Amino acid sequence: MRGALILISSLYAFACFSQNIPVFDFIPDATYEEVEDRVGCIDSEIVLNYNDKVKSFIDYFTIRDRGYSRRTLHYSTYYFPMFEKYLKKYDLPDALKYLAVVESGLRTNAVSHASAVGLWQFIPSTGKMYGLNEDWYVDDRMDPEKATDAACRHLKDLYRTFDDWELAIAAYNCGAGNVRKAIRRSGYKRKFWEIYRYLPRETRSYLPQFVAIAYTFNYAFEHNLNYEIDYRMENVDTLLVSQYFHLETFAKEINVCLDDLLALNPSIKRGALPEGTKNFSLKIPAEKKDKILLRRKELYQIAGSVGREQLDYLARNTPGSTYGRHKVTYRVRSGDVLGLIANKYHVRLTDLRSWNNLSGNLIKVGQPLKIWVLPDYSSSTKDLYVSANTSTSKSKLVDGQKTYKVRSGDTLWSIANAYQDLSIEKLKSLNQLQSNTIQAGQQLIISSR
Repeated sequence: MRGALILISSLYAFACFSQNIPVFDFIPDATYEEVEDRVGCIDSEIVLNYNDKVKSFIDYFTIRDRGYSRRTLHYSTYYFPMFEKYLKKYDLPDALKYLAVVESGLRTNAVSHASAVGLWQFIPSTGKMYGLNEDWYVDDRMDPEKATDAACRHLKDLYRTFDDWELAIAAYNCGAGNVRKAIRRSGYKRKFWEIYRYLPRETRSYLPQFVAIAYTFNYAFEHNLNYEIDYRMENVDTLLVSQYFHLETFAKEINVCLDDLLALNPSIKRGALPEGTKNFSLKIPAEKKDKILLRRKELYQIAGSVGREQLDYLARNTPGSTYGRHKVTYRVRSGDVLGLIANKYHVRLTDLRSWNNLSGNLIKVGQPLKIWVLPDYSSSTKDLYVSANTSTSKSKLVDGQKTYKVRSGDTLWSIANAYQDLSIEKLKSLNQLQSNTIQAGQQLIISSR
């Protein structure tokens, strides 16, 4: 009966929204004791402790930011069935699905200040630990299924470490090391609320938010939180792709909105799958599957023939890109300067800083530096060198001005770096450029003398 009432309420809200009819948002009141009783009635393997801090977050989600709660309730109808499938696979408590709401608000493209990404907010190092790979084209941390599988394995490992779900949840937020430190500082107490004041500030709010979200989702109807059901999951099928694949071209050929196709495949960052892709599960609208299979060979050939050179160029020249390169580790020696190390390995100084999370040029003796270098030169890799090696032999004098013809892969940085006393700013000034964009075949003035 309660489910039917929620559905009716949702349909009414949707009807009003579609006809621009204002909906009066009645906010029911609930006493501290009523909420406490409701929390105690939630069926959960995880202990949901209730106190003033939890109540303040419940008030936030049910009173002060009802729009956020409605949005996440809407998205949950799409994601929760998938979360529940993986939680059951790893024999984990069903309530852990609420963690993704706390982490990301159920947004696949959520990015934190610590560079954590996706529904489950994996930082790069933890993501790699659980098999979530990322490159210029694809980031597995934004793949809902892969990230959920990884999150379940990570949570299972944390529970093995602490044998307590509250502590495992806290460790998911701040790391197992910080929880161990809090346990030591508390005199080796083993409960979240006993070590509460020794935890990082953000983590102190993390578990109360988890309990508040669990309450809000279980008692949305009681708080008049109407929301629409998301039916996307019921209308999705997959194709296996093992080649370079341009999504915009494919979307046009099958008459699907590109934004819809990208929304179904959030891990694809650049609108294409790179050469060397193996068995990528591309999600597509289910109603298109039969027509696609009839033209499969033709569609794959068309989607594999557009935009490759342009994307490869961008991949090579995007600041911090590692595309087409392999990693070496350099240990700083006495007398080393960051700029000289960059020149030695033929990489940009900005890239060297990006790869090593450096905000300036300060380095210390013994410090390891990650450097992504181009592979050995051969007939199959020579194109990768275009953006790294700019020869001065292409320059010539025209009407007293020294000019250079831009080649594929050139950047203002690489051209300026190849000539003495030439900077990017000077190059832009000589050629009246408003941005850093240049094109192959373009004639640039590099000297007016």
